[in-house]
Amino acid sequence: MRTFVYDRSFEGLLTAVFHAYARREFPDFLVVEGEPGPLFVEERFRVVTDEVLAARVWRGLEQRAGKGVCNMVLCVWLSEEEGADMLLFRYLCRIFGSPHGVEYDFTDSAVLRMKQTACRVAKEGHRLMQFVRFQKAADGSYFAPVSPRYNALPLAVAHFRERFSDQCWLICDMRRGSGYGYALHSLRGVEFQPDGRLADGRLPASMAAEGEEVCGALWRIYYGALTIRERLNPKQQRRCMPVRYWKYMTEHW
Repeated sequence: MRTFVYDRSFEGLLTAVFHAYARREFPDFLVVEGEPGPLFVEERFRVVTDEVLAARVWRGLEQRAGKGVCNMVLCVWLSEEEGADMLLFRYLCRIFGSPHGVEYDFTDSAVLRMKQTACRVAKEGHRLMQFVRFQKAADGSYFAPVSPRYNALPLAVAHFRERFSDQCWLICDMRRGSGYGYALHSLRGVEFQPDGRLADGRLPASMAAEGEEVCGALWRIYYGALTIRERLNPKQQRRCMPVRYWKYMTEHW
């Protein structure tokens, strides 16, 4: 029984695929550094993440299977589901080790699981584009908290960069302590430690711009005025707009 130990990064996973083919040895398990592995392991190989090798594998995947498969692989990685790394590893090895066409062989349960997981993550990214609500901060920038089920913010950030290219903004994933900040043509990732001041998603009065609370109140009045009470369908509303998003939406405060 062989085990590869890696650092739980996407580049580390791609590096593991490279070493599997270079060594002609394919692991039965992928284990994260510092975590206990399975019992009765005959061989443990430590994968040192190499961005050059990872880029080489990624280019090979794109050439062999196309951008659609690359997007699916990325979505499955962002799902953060248990066992997703091993699922991806085996899927990538199957693509590189088989004739063309196996990447969409949905008679294979693993490939079908890949597709279903990728669709769920992509849908979460689309919902972020719909349900993100910005608040204006005292320094003139805009802040938006989110808490998606999957790590889908990387899929949606390009939309906000294009849509609000003339403004400074910060979108924070409160569940993962990460996000993206944009400052007039410069986009960068950020990491932070969530604190109690933003637990409800609202900027404190000391951090919010003057008149921000008034703007929020006006938006809620507008939202209420558009509502047709006789056609309310709470079940359909929850299906199209999951309750987990309501906490950070101005119209539900």
